[in-house]
Amino acid sequence: MKKRMKASDAIVEVMKRENVSHVFCVPGESYLPLMDSIYEAKTIKMISARHEGGAAFMAEAYGKATRKPGIAMATRGVGGSNLAIGIHTAFQDSTPMVVLLGQVHSKFRGREGFQEVDLDQFFGHIAKWTVEIKDAERVPEFIQRAFRVAQTGRPGPVVVSLPEDVLVEEATMNFGPPIQIPAPRPSAKEVVNVAELLGEAERPLILAGGGVIASHGEQLLVELAEKYQIPVMASFRRHDVFPNDNKLYAGHAGLGTFPAILETMKHADFILAIGTRLSEVTTQDYRIFNHNPKLVHIDISYETLGKVYSPDIGIVADAKEALEVLLEMQVNKRWNGWAAERRIAYEQSLKVKANENGKWVDNQRIIQTLQERLPVDAIITNDAGNFAGWLHRFYSFRKPKTYIGPTSGAMGYGLPAAIGAKIANPDKTVVSLSGDGGFMMTVQELETAVRYNIPVISLVFNNSSYGTIRMHQEMHYPERVIGTELNDVDFAKLSESLGAKGFKVKSNEDFEKALNEALETNKPAVIEILTNPEQLSVAETVQSIREKSSAK
Repeated sequence: MKKRMKASDAIVEVMKRENVSHVFCVPGESYLPLMDSIYEAKTIKMISARHEGGAAFMAEAYGKATRKPGIAMATRGVGGSNLAIGIHTAFQDSTPMVVLLGQVHSKFRGREGFQEVDLDQFFGHIAKWTVEIKDAERVPEFIQRAFRVAQTGRPGPVVVSLPEDVLVEEATMNFGPPIQIPAPRPSAKEVVNVAELLGEAERPLILAGGGVIASHGEQLLVELAEKYQIPVMASFRRHDVFPNDNKLYAGHAGLGTFPAILETMKHADFILAIGTRLSEVTTQDYRIFNHNPKLVHIDISYETLGKVYSPDIGIVADAKEALEVLLEMQVNKRWNGWAAERRIAYEQSLKVKANENGKWVDNQRIIQTLQERLPVDAIITNDAGNFAGWLHRFYSFRKPKTYIGPTSGAMGYGLPAAIGAKIANPDKTVVSLSGDGGFMMTVQELETAVRYNIPVISLVFNNSSYGTIRMHQEMHYPERVIGTELNDVDFAKLSESLGAKGFKVKSNEDFEKALNEALETNKPAVIEILTNPEQLSVAETVQSIREKSSAK
């Protein structure tokens, strides 16, 4: 289709063709023409956030929840710099994202113009592709390419720099068809090779990652595991890739994972790694497979294969397509005994009582209450921090697409991610978990949730500390506390002042009442949970860490 129009209108036309319904931003004068074109679009709703970092997290979580590109917008170098944390999260988490950044006037470039940064170069290391559009008539070409790059291969963020003078230029625009995402399959020979290698195994394991979720292959993964009775582990922060209540689920390869669960990976003699980049956390600092098991690595990106471990068989394929083909393998063995053994190890980890002080809220019971009270399809998001250890260990994710967390470990993620997830799934209950340190980094987005009437529930585990860093501080520099202690903030009152419902709880009984009320109200709610500042993680206290240090 050819049509004469402004560049900003052409960008919106591409968005319409790609079925974009929401964009997230902090307004800026450098891209006002684009904002005005969105105003005219009617079918696209703009969510104006309080900080570009919050907007980026909303867009990234929206992308995770929908598997369509989340759209974030900001102005010039200052707004773009604030967006960087969300772009990096999208890059490490393989989330499709298109970032549109206003840029200084083309004639002012190279003069250190107002807020001038070479945006395409600035983001080059943490984006799949970056480009600055200098010719108005090429807008459809570049914007459509941005959507293609963001969604194909290993998904990720694309950054487009838009000089303000180019946005208002008129040109004859030539639009191509909407993007069709390729989904390559393993070859027949590759499937035969996998079957032969699997047939020789005594202790096979499936390690499933975000590629399975992105391709909507969760049900096929269940079918494959059940056909051959192979235990399944989830890679870091991909808990919902496989139903945790299935007898073949063997645990989560993450931070603070129970030792018996890690034994599953250490003892496996065959690993089918599908849709995972075998990250530092998943592989426990790249050491978990030092026993050299046979490795079949399947990923949508050829660049992922061999990046960490050289596979015996490396296959470039869409995870869902690969699972469908692998179901046709001719393998006569079944591994019921091995699978049952590893399931028992996982179940025993759930029975371990966390070391809690009875004078404080029991975080394990907090998670148990969430399990009992939340709908089975509720979506949980979380921030970075040791508080998440209780969630990771004790919450059972039973349905796909119910967990959204940053594998990048970004603080401040929980609340804005919940907003993005709720916009994507308005009929589902969405709950975020944060520590007081991370929550304060994006607490302003609570006002965004109130303004747009987005009823998310935020749990804030308040120990007046940067607890994770305090833990490492005590491990490496015991009793030399600096920089990790924080003032006591009344998050309940702060939430009320921003227009949300606020609760402060000091006991598990208080939490149950607050959660019930929050679930019944149709507005954003914050439940501040006063937690033991000495309890640094599920297994460690300040005292226990110091005792270990002194014993060395």
